[in-house]
Amino acid sequence: MALFIEVVVDPALASDAAAAKKLAEVCPVDIFKAGAKLEIVEKNLDECTLCELCLVVGKPGQVKVKKLYDGGALLERRA
Repeated sequence: MALFIEVVVDPALASDAAAAKKLAEVCPVDIFKAGAKLEIVEKNLDECTLCELCLVVGKPGQVKVKKLYDGGALLERRA
C-alpha cells in the first residue's frame, strides 16, 4: 500500500492518556487509537482528509502530518 502522509506525534503527547483519547475522538477517519499509549492505525492513514483537527490537540508542533506527495511538506499547527 502506498501512503500519501505520515503522522508524527511527540512522544510526550503520545504517552498522555487524555491526549490520546482526544486524538481518537477528533479524527474522522480513525487514524488514532487510544489506549495506555497512543497507537497510529497505519491502515487508515490514506483516509486522512487533512482536516487539521488532530493538530489542535496538544501544543503546537506536537502533532505533525508529513505530506509524502509534496516533498515531505509539513501540515502542523504553528501557534
